[in-house]
Amino acid sequence: MAAAAANGSLANGGANTRGKPIKCRAAVAWGPGEPLALEEVEVAPPGRLEVRVKVLFTSICHTDLSAWKGENEMQRKFPRIFGHEAAGVVESVGEGVEDLVPGDHVIPIFTGECRECVYCESDKTNLCGTYRVNPFKSTMVSDNGTRFSVVDRSGVRRPVYHFLNTSTFTEYTVLDAACAVKINPKAPLEKMYLLSCGISTGVGAAWNTANVSKGSTVAVFGLGSIGLAVAEGARLRGAARIIGVDINPEKFTKGKEMGVTDFIDSKACDKPVHEVIRKMTDGGVDYSFECTGINDVLQEAFVSTHDGWGLTVVLGIHATPKMMPLHPMELFDGRRITGCVLGDFKGKSQLPDLIDKCINGEVNINFDGFITHKMPFSDINKAFKLLEEGKSLRCLLNL
Repeated sequence: MAAAAANGSLANGGANTRGKPIKCRAAVAWGPGEPLALEEVEVAPPGRLEVRVKVLFTSICHTDLSAWKGENEMQRKFPRIFGHEAAGVVESVGEGVEDLVPGDHVIPIFTGECRECVYCESDKTNLCGTYRVNPFKSTMVSDNGTRFSVVDRSGVRRPVYHFLNTSTFTEYTVLDAACAVKINPKAPLEKMYLLSCGISTGVGAAWNTANVSKGSTVAVFGLGSIGLAVAEGARLRGAARIIGVDINPEKFTKGKEMGVTDFIDSKACDKPVHEVIRKMTDGGVDYSFECTGINDVLQEAFVSTHDGWGLTVVLGIHATPKMMPLHPMELFDGRRITGCVLGDFKGKSQLPDLIDKCINGEVNINFDGFITHKMPFSDINKAFKLLEEGKSLRCLLNL
């Protein structure tokens, strides 16, 4: 209902704002680790090949948490508007945009798709030559400028920087059109926002990257939203055994809901986790997924797979400049390792079809299971704290 109401208001009044700056509320990060400040920001009209979107729902991912803390020095660009999981309605479009119009329902994606470059035309990758994800990028592609500005604490107007091609912690944002996915208006936006990152990344890693087969064995290291989305994807593919590994046994109940069949509390193990898994699975799992961003966990995930054919998919965000903890000779026993972005989905080309299948009942992803809290946008700092303390998966913030 919220999405329909917003769509109607845009249809009636959107023309009054098109081509003009919009003043709205945003959660601005002024420095690493500082509480986000709800500020009035000015959002410029979209430039060439850009769209301005009214954000209706957003949420917080561990990537937002890491960037807010400033864990990677090159990401320390402030003031900044974080956020990359969201859903909303197009308010206006810039010059040259042909596939989106005001009123369209969209979800932002942090790795775009221009549909014209050699990468987008390839079926071997979902990266884009121009709009691929770049965690250190803080401006728009067209002119290397920002679309946000704010009057700072000294009364001076300052630019506010972008994040992951998206910046969704604001009532209005500007996206490259390549980073806005038009979706079926029948799809509930308060659930579809999860496909901006978490569910697409985890489910896609199981389906597209690993191509988990029916009857196979899977180990998931880290039972946050991404890890549980992997488990959900593996369950939907018919995996016979899905082993969840975490240091917090309180996550095991939610894991069972998402298809996890066996649990390992890594803190309670009296031997390395990979030895436990190898014994449980007669030599190792077919697929393992590292979802923590911790090097030691990556090593355990890799050697927990079966020699000869085991595949490890890296999904955790590892802090720079740490390097992979593997010796090249370890790859000679037939085990493989790879990473993926957005679950190897081509966002604009493939996510709409997935959403249609969800609407039609052809695919039954447990969206509701990932939303553990719901709050007004004004409580965003509380939502950050819940995620930091491991007490939430996804907190739905209603703008």
